[in-house]
Amino acid sequence: TVTDANLLLGRLDPEAFAGGAIPLSVENADAAMLAHVAEPLGAGREDAAFGVTEMVDENMANAARVHTVENGRDIESFTMIAFGGGAPLHACRLCEKLGISEAIIPPGAGVGSAIGFLKAPFSFEASRGLFQRLDTFDRDAVKTALAGLEDEARSFVSSGAGARETKTSLTAFMRYAGQGWEIPVDLTGLEFAVGVEAKIRAAFEDAYRTFFGRIIEGLSVEVTNWSLVVATTLPDVRPVERLREGTPQPGVRSRSFFDAGERKFVEASEVHRAVLGAGQAIDGPALIVEDETTTIVTSAFRAVGQFDGSLRLMKKEGAR
Repeated sequence: TVTDANLLLGRLDPEAFAGGAIPLSVENADAAMLAHVAEPLGAGREDAAFGVTEMVDENMANAARVHTVENGRDIESFTMIAFGGGAPLHACRLCEKLGISEAIIPPGAGVGSAIGFLKAPFSFEASRGLFQRLDTFDRDAVKTALAGLEDEARSFVSSGAGARETKTSLTAFMRYAGQGWEIPVDLTGLEFAVGVEAKIRAAFEDAYRTFFGRIIEGLSVEVTNWSLVVATTLPDVRPVERLREGTPQPGVRSRSFFDAGERKFVEASEVHRAVLGAGQAIDGPALIVEDETTTIVTSAFRAVGQFDGSLRLMKKEGAR
């Protein structure tokens, strides 16, 4: 349904979907939208298609709002990273709804999960439920349990990674006594010697303060579960300079798409993503096409190619 709606709103090229491997039928999409959405609602085709995409975008935006509010964060201060075949189609609209001024479309966004799988370290996570209150903490029991978890994880990783260098990380899932949920607390590198309880509580309070902005005095702290990960090491990530400005690139052709923020179809320039190298830019409204996805740059945004191959979508000054 969402693909049908995006097709009818001009956001997808019916001849170039999946690099042209999967032709799309505008006629069939129109008939389905008319029969199953527009006519039951007494709406026109365009309004029905817009309603479909707007509902999807609002559902995603609301989920993001709830997530950040629950964790005491201001969503407007974040940069959105959009990957997957559908995310670049919707990223700018989500930014508009959430008040986010910037989004990143990484290279290979349409196959981002596959790229992530190939680049991920070889790793294994071993976990165990072992309830411990810090005021009655049993160091020996915990050390024995963690040694077993590390043996399990290291045995698996060595079977696939051989003698490659690895690193170990430890997470405890903790809460205040009486709470019904836990938060993850990083305890990597902690020595379970005399006095470790104070260090664990300090780590918990730092994490709790990060999540919720404050701690609760006078309550006991407890651990419900332990998670230990052994993973092969990855090379350090090299920071890249962020580019805000770029040389404008002309479109190869003009296409119209429905800009939800403007509530109308707008004439847009189409460019291939390969054209937008580092320091190359295009102002919205625009469509940036590649085989795996299409990036919709709404009228309120512009796109600038970055040194790492990403697209940086930024809200124009004065845009709503």
